[in-house]
Amino acid sequence: MSQGVLPFKYEEEKIGTGMTAMAGLPLYLDLAKVMGLSKSIQKHLKIRERSQGWTDSQVVLSLVLLNLAGGDCVDDLKIMEADEGFGAILRKSEMHGLRRKVRRALDRRWRKEKNRSVPSPSAVFRYLSKFHDSEQEKIREKSDIKAFIPTPNEHLKGFRKINKDMCAGLNKANPEKTATLDMDATLAETMKKTALYCYKGFKSYQPFNVWWHEHGIILHTEFRDGNVPAGFEQLRIFKEALNCLPENVEKVKLRSDTAGYQHDLLKYCEKGENERFGRIEFAIGCTVTKAFKTAVAQVPDSEWQPIYKNEKGIRIKTGSEWAEVCYVPNELCHSKDAPAYRYLAKRQCLEMQPPLPGMEETAQLELPFPTMEIEEKQYKVFGVVTNIQYTHMTGEEVIHWLHERCGKSEEVHAVMKEDLAGGKLPSADFGVNAAWWWIMIIALNLNAMMKNLALAPCMKAKRMKAIRFSVINIPGRVIKRSRSLFLRLSKGHPSYVLLVEARRKIAMLVGAWAPSG
Repeated sequence: MSQGVLPFKYEEEKIGTGMTAMAGLPLYLDLAKVMGLSKSIQKHLKIRERSQGWTDSQVVLSLVLLNLAGGDCVDDLKIMEADEGFGAILRKSEMHGLRRKVRRALDRRWRKEKNRSVPSPSAVFRYLSKFHDSEQEKIREKSDIKAFIPTPNEHLKGFRKINKDMCAGLNKANPEKTATLDMDATLAETMKKTALYCYKGFKSYQPFNVWWHEHGIILHTEFRDGNVPAGFEQLRIFKEALNCLPENVEKVKLRSDTAGYQHDLLKYCEKGENERFGRIEFAIGCTVTKAFKTAVAQVPDSEWQPIYKNEKGIRIKTGSEWAEVCYVPNELCHSKDAPAYRYLAKRQCLEMQPPLPGMEETAQLELPFPTMEIEEKQYKVFGVVTNIQYTHMTGEEVIHWLHERCGKSEEVHAVMKEDLAGGKLPSADFGVNAAWWWIMIIALNLNAMMKNLALAPCMKAKRMKAIRFSVINIPGRVIKRSRSLFLRLSKGHPSYVLLVEARRKIAMLVGAWAPSG
């Protein structure tokens, strides 16, 4: 009987064949082994330390691999478990390099013979529940503070330490003495009953992230409710991020949008209050208030300079202009030791088209960006505050440098929520979702490290869709022979050379990496 229109049929194999649909995923097991990810998880997460069954590293690493393979919910573990070939490699990898005593101890964790490769969804949900603190929810109910951030329990704090270990290892294998940190929040829309409404009017969570520009990884993150403003307690988050930086980092720079325009944060950077890094250079978007517009209007037309962009070595005008603005906000007017900052303004003349017939009322709607009128012309206005000296960077250079954060550091938010599992949160419990978010961050950083250290340079800018197509989701067959496993790809497959070369590069990192634990 025909199954469909075209002349082919689906059939099941009568016996197990060792096939896998994820022949490239073991590559990430290689990198995780070299960087000591399992050791770090066992060191900092001790939920399952004295329990039978799955270990902490087995549960967390399974969810990290699930993110990389394209799964976006806990139930997708069933698909991973059904992949016979990958399961064989995963089981073999878990025992590699362990002493006989340790291997036997792992076997004794099971009352019966272990017959699964990854935990069941129910086991994972029980595990994730350990990250939720019900006492914090009681405090939330009694508190009058609307922007409430639950204090993470010790288990949840462990993820920060794991990520810190990963960053330290990466910066030893590929040293960077400067850390340019981009701070920003993102909205993760959800339909959970316990979720709160964000400023855009829908239910969401609003995690706050600190992006390390030079390495292209998330240095630190904090999971938050949707109603918590992006600028709330930014100084505390920044201090926590600084503590996560590896020891061989010598200089820090900061970039942020207008949510980072917090005077306690600016003062902390300018006054050099951090004992380790001292004065921290920053460029942050400033709020375009009425007073700021007044200061911008007082800038003579002769002081406005064009902003250029480089295209193949040729400087081309963008149509925007910049100028230094003599502006002191009210928050600094009454303080004798208030620091002095540079304020810059960027303006772009708007060509207002006459409204179409019947669209006159729509034309009166407020524009989604600050504008002002100067000499009967309407301009789009953008403000910047910085402590970078005139002699180090011109105003145009500061603006270009600040706008660089609008690339990868904001693109990564889409990667978190669409390419990985950050956009589909598994529970109504805050702590469970926070743990799920952190595991996604570990997967994100592991993939970034793979692109930076092992894959070809042309793969560095690729998103997960391309990585899965050419690296991870490749069909193969796992063959057991002479106590070894062989992962066989089809003859002439273009990814074969890529995978072998990546494994060679990972093997070279064994001496360069600083494994945890």
